[in-house]
Amino acid sequence: MLGSGLSNQTGASIAALAFPVLGPVGVVAVRQWVAAVALGVLGRPRLRHFTARQWRLVLGLALVFAGMNLSLYSAIDRIGLGLAVTLEFLGPLAVALAGSRRRLDLLCAAAATGAVVVLMRPSSSTDYLGMALGLLAAVCWGCYILLNRAVGSQLPGVEGTAAAAGVSGALYLPVGGWVLWQHPPTAAALGCALAAGVLSSAVPFLADLLALRRIPAHLFGVFMSVNPVFAALAGLVVLGQRLDMLAWFSIAVIVAANTAALVAAPRPAAQERAPSTDVVP
Repeated sequence: MLGSGLSNQTGASIAALAFPVLGPVGVVAVRQWVAAVALGVLGRPRLRHFTARQWRLVLGLALVFAGMNLSLYSAIDRIGLGLAVTLEFLGPLAVALAGSRRRLDLLCAAAATGAVVVLMRPSSSTDYLGMALGLLAAVCWGCYILLNRAVGSQLPGVEGTAAAAGVSGALYLPVGGWVLWQHPPTAAALGCALAAGVLSSAVPFLADLLALRRIPAHLFGVFMSVNPVFAALAGLVVLGQRLDMLAWFSIAVIVAANTAALVAAPRPAAQERAPSTDVVP
C-alpha cells in the first residue's frame, strides 16, 4: 500500500515536468495509452461476450476515466499537486458519507467542508479555475467508485476496468495525436509522460491487487487517506511546490475526516469480500 501511494503521486509529479512541452492533455493521452495497454494485458477482456448493459457501464466508466485524469492533471498544472489531489480526494469522502445520518459522519462532512473553504480562501492570487478543476476531478472519482461497483458486479475479474481503460485510451487517440503533432515531444518530456503512465497506472494497480488479497477493503480505504499527504510531499520534493501552514492544516483535516468516516463505517461481510471497488488505476 505504501509503494502504491508513493508510486501514484511520484508519477503525477513526474507528469507535471512534461506539462511545459506536452501540456496536461498530451500527458494524459500518453498516460491513458499506457494504462490501456497494461490493463488490457492484465484483464484480457472478452469484448465479444459483453451484453448491451455491460457495454453501457463500461462506456460510462471510460468517460469517467478520461474526465478524471484530464481534470486532475489540468488542476495540477494550475494549483499544484498537493492541493489538486486533496480536492480530488473529496470524491471518495462524499461517497463514504452519502446518505449517512450519523453524527460522526456529519461532523466529518462539516470538517472537510471547512477545510476546503480554507484551501479556497479568496486572495488576489487564488486560481479559481484550478480549484474548480480539482473539484471536478473529485466528482469524477466519486462517479468512478459508483460505476466501478456496478461494473464489478456485472463482469468478472478486472475485465470491465480493462475494457474501460481501452475505450478511454481510444478516445484520446485523436486529441492526443493532434497535440503531439502540434507540439513535438522532446525525449525528456515523452519519457516523463511514459513514466507517469507506468508509475500512476500500472504499478499502483498491481500493488493494489496484491494488497487487497491480504487486507480488508476498509483498511485499504483508510490507507488511501495518505495520498494527499504523499502528493504534497512529492510536489515539494520533485516540483518545488511549497504549501503554507493553512494549506497543510486543511490537508490534515480532510485526511482525518476521511479516516474517521471509514474507520467508523459499518462493514458487512459482503463488503469485506469486494475490495476492488476502491481501486483507482
